[in-house]
Amino acid sequence: MESANQTASVTEFILLGLSAHPKLEKTFFVLILSMYLVSLLGNGVLILVTVSVSHLHTPMYFFLGNLSFLDICYMTSSVPLILNSFLTPGKTISFSACAMQMFLSFAMGATECVLLGMMALDRYVAICNPLRYPVVMSKAAYVPMAASSWAAGSAASMVQTSLAMKLPFCGNNVINHFTCEILAVLRLACADISINVISMGVTNVIFLAIPVLFIFVSYVFIIATILQIPSAEGRKKAFSTCSAHLTIVVVFYGTILFMYGKPKSKDPLGADEQDLSDKLISLFYGVVTPMLNPIIYSLRNKDVKAAVRNLVSQKRFTQ
Repeated sequence: MESANQTASVTEFILLGLSAHPKLEKTFFVLILSMYLVSLLGNGVLILVTVSVSHLHTPMYFFLGNLSFLDICYMTSSVPLILNSFLTPGKTISFSACAMQMFLSFAMGATECVLLGMMALDRYVAICNPLRYPVVMSKAAYVPMAASSWAAGSAASMVQTSLAMKLPFCGNNVINHFTCEILAVLRLACADISINVISMGVTNVIFLAIPVLFIFVSYVFIIATILQIPSAEGRKKAFSTCSAHLTIVVVFYGTILFMYGKPKSKDPLGADEQDLSDKLISLFYGVVTPMLNPIIYSLRNKDVKAAVRNLVSQKRFTQ
């Protein structure tokens, strides 16, 4: 009963953000807002192009449209909260709003992991088995693949968020982060979190390790197939169809590995500097990566560039 009363008394959390570095808050407000708007524009244009241009109605661009929509959802689930924390002295968030934000962010991240694996499968079939590509990657196949990515990410997030928010919180409600990041929230619990740790470990294997392994094996076969193409022009053309996806995979997973894999400092002064570094890296992961995705695909994909130019020229002509 006492534990239940303690849990019920926590009705809100305080987001620490960059409170220890007030001089940086206004600078980062302008920077993050600018990147958010650029990301909304870039991903919105990609969605518009993949939907409205008929010759882009292929599995690769269908997955790309899903990725762009996912990035918009991911950023919108956290960036307004981050921007508000830069301007509001209180920086508080209600218990239920924290749970919702945690669910959305985790769901979008988990979904992207699976979706990038699906996109690797699409590139593998297109390059290694081009004659069977229309059959294997038919609409009856790639639409359920994308839907299953969203369903799996949402289910995993529901489990993790439920386990986290059912924990008792005994007064310390200061989250040392910009948002309700699940690991930061778990540190505030005044109960055994071993079940949460085990569950998170299993989820990481399913949504991080397995997709990374799948993508790696896919690209081993893809590169081996490309190297067997006799002409240099043929090899260049084949690699150009998957270079944008590979770049996004490296940026996405590289940021995650750097964020969670680097050693922790034991020196108090070094720990403060590392705390600021960890927060800035999480900002990069949550804001810069979604902004880079449409830029990477626009720069490395001739079809997308041509479609955007045609769309712009058509709009000018109608005006």
